[in-house]
Amino acid sequence: MTANDNFKPADTNLATHFPAGFQWGSATSAAQIEGASALDGKGPSIWDTFCGEPGRINDASNIDVACDHYHLFREDIARMKWLGLEAYRFSISWPRVQALGEGAWNEAGFAFYDQLIDALVEAGIKPHVTLYHWDLPQALHDSMGGWLSREIVPHFAAYAAEVARRFGAKVASIATLNEPWCVATLGYETGQFAPGMRSRKAAMQVSHHLMMAHGAAIQAMRAVTQTQLGVVLNHTPAFPAEPIEADRQAARIDDGLNVRWYMDPIFRGSYPADVIEHLGEDAPQIEPQDLTLIQQPLDFLGVNFYTRSFISTQTPAVPAPGKLGFTDMGWEIYPKALTQHLVRITREYSPPPIFITENGMANADELVDGQVMDVERIAYLKAHLAALAQAMDMGVDVRGYFYWSLLDNFEWNSGYLKRFGIFHVDYSNQQRVAKASAHWYRALIEAFGSASRGGA
Repeated sequence: MTANDNFKPADTNLATHFPAGFQWGSATSAAQIEGASALDGKGPSIWDTFCGEPGRINDASNIDVACDHYHLFREDIARMKWLGLEAYRFSISWPRVQALGEGAWNEAGFAFYDQLIDALVEAGIKPHVTLYHWDLPQALHDSMGGWLSREIVPHFAAYAAEVARRFGAKVASIATLNEPWCVATLGYETGQFAPGMRSRKAAMQVSHHLMMAHGAAIQAMRAVTQTQLGVVLNHTPAFPAEPIEADRQAARIDDGLNVRWYMDPIFRGSYPADVIEHLGEDAPQIEPQDLTLIQQPLDFLGVNFYTRSFISTQTPAVPAPGKLGFTDMGWEIYPKALTQHLVRITREYSPPPIFITENGMANADELVDGQVMDVERIAYLKAHLAALAQAMDMGVDVRGYFYWSLLDNFEWNSGYLKRFGIFHVDYSNQQRVAKASAHWYRALIEAFGSASRGGA
């Protein structure tokens, strides 16, 4: 079997389920692929610091080089063009364009993104920018506590306005934040991510400051650009393990902390009352007008979906059934939840048009005879795209899909041990190899294009 043998007639049929104009893309983030961590005036981020603390990263690696996309971006764009991508989602590293998070702008850093955006446009690929994918300037963490302080909000708004002023006319969209739940909960409550704190109270206050920064950034960008503006949230729908009240209530609180805590203030102007009650003294301090600031009109909502939460209050906990298996992250493969969740949030929130800004799987890929036969990832893709098509058939307005990720890369506290890419990366020499999933995705996009042109 070769990589090209995996595309079946049923996959062509799947491609026809998506409307003309649907954007097919892939996604990355600055800290995970760029490298060049101290070149051309870039300042350190909290992830540079975190990587240097013993025991933080599972393979003791760092982001000094990563995928060296900083130097190899033109070759990577050629790979995107080979795939047939119509859109590419990437993040800007705040400390690359403003080393201290305040004060002077780093023109060398902006020049890199200017070249990246121009090269994408020249290749016919729409650039979708994310302002914050977790790499906070270390200087802001040192000087004011970073996201722990309300003082960070105007700094983030100024950064957002400068990016929008420079690039707004050339990019398809700008998202303020990527996955604020991960920033707050994994960075400040569980300590898994930078800056590695362990305080639920701190995490919830951080979550509020992130939401304020989002709102302030939207306001600031509206004044200088007409491009599409939004936010990217990670949604992991919660399911009770058993039909008992304890599991149902635990699942509701889990949903409240992961989904409603971020959706409600953006679309309803309030935090969910049951979660506030659950948090007790750990609930954030909220000042008058904070929620008005957060509730800014958006042009799109980005949803990152990987799995579901299977909530059990029993001892020992009831495990997720995993009938379709688990990814290399240990996450249950459950595409049905994507359909259900998109229908649910459409019904409950009436959001603007949705993009699936991340969806993908870590797989224990192996390069054998120059090929990576990641048939598990192809199955994951097929199942989730079928689930997405079903949601769209039920009235959910989805405008595009971004596979996570284009390249194998630095997977945060897992280091380089987990591979999400459709291109295999040999970190010893930066060689990229298209996996079977890349060939499959390319064939799907080609079939979609043919159907859109009336050729199927």
